[in-house]
Amino acid sequence: MKILKYLALLCAVFSSVPSFSQTKLLDSLFTELKHPKDEKEKAVLLNAISAEYENEPEQMLRYARQAMEVSHKAGLKQYEADSWRNIGNANIILSKYTQALKSFTNSQSLYESLVKSDPKNNDHKDGLANVYGSIGIVCSEQNNYAKGLEYYFKALKLFRETGQEEIVAIVYNNIGDIYSTQKEYTKALEYFNKALWIQKKTGDPSSAITISNIGKIYLAKDEDEKALQSFNEAEAQFGKFENNRGLAELYNNFGNFYRKKNDLPKAVAYYNKALDIFERSGEKYGAASSLTFLGNIYVLEGKTADAIANLERSSALAEEIGVLEQVKESEKALSDIYEKMGNAGEALLHYKKYTAAKDKIINSENIKNIVREEMNYEFERKAALQKVEDEKRQVLYDEQAKRHVQQMVFIGLSALLLFGIAFLIYSRLQLKKRLTLQRDLAEYEQKALHLQMNPHFVFNCLGSISSFIVQNGTDQAIKYLSKFSKLMRLTLEYSKESLIPIDKEIESLQNYLELEQLRFNNMFEFEITKDPNIEDDMALPPLLLQPFVENSIIHGIVPKKMRGRITVGFKLEGEKLICTVTDDGIGINRSKKLKEASVTVHKSMAMEITRKRLEVIQAVTSRHSQVEIKEITNATGEPAGTRIILHLPVQYANN
Repeated sequence: MKILKYLALLCAVFSSVPSFSQTKLLDSLFTELKHPKDEKEKAVLLNAISAEYENEPEQMLRYARQAMEVSHKAGLKQYEADSWRNIGNANIILSKYTQALKSFTNSQSLYESLVKSDPKNNDHKDGLANVYGSIGIVCSEQNNYAKGLEYYFKALKLFRETGQEEIVAIVYNNIGDIYSTQKEYTKALEYFNKALWIQKKTGDPSSAITISNIGKIYLAKDEDEKALQSFNEAEAQFGKFENNRGLAELYNNFGNFYRKKNDLPKAVAYYNKALDIFERSGEKYGAASSLTFLGNIYVLEGKTADAIANLERSSALAEEIGVLEQVKESEKALSDIYEKMGNAGEALLHYKKYTAAKDKIINSENIKNIVREEMNYEFERKAALQKVEDEKRQVLYDEQAKRHVQQMVFIGLSALLLFGIAFLIYSRLQLKKRLTLQRDLAEYEQKALHLQMNPHFVFNCLGSISSFIVQNGTDQAIKYLSKFSKLMRLTLEYSKESLIPIDKEIESLQNYLELEQLRFNNMFEFEITKDPNIEDDMALPPLLLQPFVENSIIHGIVPKKMRGRITVGFKLEGEKLICTVTDDGIGINRSKKLKEASVTVHKSMAMEITRKRLEVIQAVTSRHSQVEIKEITNATGEPAGTRIILHLPVQYANN
């Protein structure tokens, strides 16, 4: 039901039809359809009729296909894209996910061409964002969560551009749902909170549901007090905006909280409240859940008859609406109860029902796997077709360029004046090509500097291993080598890329700092922080911060000869990514003096390479990049450490 609600909300954004009852609205639309002004109005009316048949997917398909045929013949790309989207929605309702994906892909191609031809048209952007969101739904329903997130983030970017804040909140909620399903509770909480911030800002009544979802995440993370606080806040919000289904779900959440706290009477009271609301509103799915919760509580309390009655009702309701997971859970509980009672016949009967439901679930998962493979094939096929189209366009472009040059030469031979004009055009083309080559050269230089960085990094690590083996013996050395091999695998993996996500850079730094902790016998502790406003696809060049972290350890903490602390931070300031490396070592000035007084003065290749990499970043992005080195002093003005601050332009892994 969550999917249909999401689609309905998105469709409402682009629908220009007034909000009457469905029957009156359909009658009005059919009346107008008898005498349309032109093909455009006919296509609009057919799409509107299709959208109204949400509860009759076959009718929805019928009118969407008619709209598609009319739009295609008349060359109305936007309305053809809308009709493909309606066809996709109908196929989702019919659980034909492969067909839905093909329909959404057709709509996507049309909308992408419309956006490309008119980048400032927000209607086209909203349409494309809607399609991306629908593809994200199809992928997540088939447990293809990586693709689902990819398309949700694409939709998110466009909805932000067009200022659709309420739909941005919906997409944030869907992203939170995916992370919650994958048990990545910290990320789920991050996106639910982003959704809640927008909902409170816009006065969206559905904020109560989001608050309830946040409470469920806190409960899963064993942060029970925060969970109860969220549930109480959600209950107060439901008091302002009536939503019986949401309130009943909240009461079930309260019941789960008190069951976890072993306060069974309160849990039963809340489950009964939820059941009462679900039964009055005819919501069988919710009622089945409440009955199962009650049955399990009665089992704990030893109230066998009540437990059996509730679990049997739950199983019957779940079977009626086709919720196999609920049937499986209820029948397994019933089988266990009868087995404890010594009633082997009833225990076997319910165990067979449990097994049948379990087999159906397995078959359903197998079907999902097949559909997921078909969808992946569809994505690959689309990518291959796109590549062919790009190659065709490139050949056509090359041929046109060749003809253009020939025409310029011919015109140049015809008259000196025209030759001058042709020469000017040619010079501008050459300038464009030269600038492109310079940009490509800068990118290759960036990769070359990264490749220089890798052997330097490996050389330093091997030196560390050598000294560690001498100082700590075989057992500790094996542990050190294990961590080193993990770090090397990450380094080799990242060396293929010009940019890596910030989370990957954090993972690499985490491994490196743990390695150095082991090497220096826990001489320091460390912390890595990340601004929650940093999106998952924001990126930076690999191994960019490692030389600064290494310097903090070798030249800051080690000479201090006391336990120290290193802090690495990532945050956003406008269009800048600010990366900081802070230590509480001896300070930059004293470190320089020690280095000058040293018998062997070592020239830091890593710092020189990093400086060049920052220059290349500035050249490639045409945005300012710089590094600041500041000495930290205490209240008495004495050195208390060093802080390195990198100012980098925001870049994205997808780009």
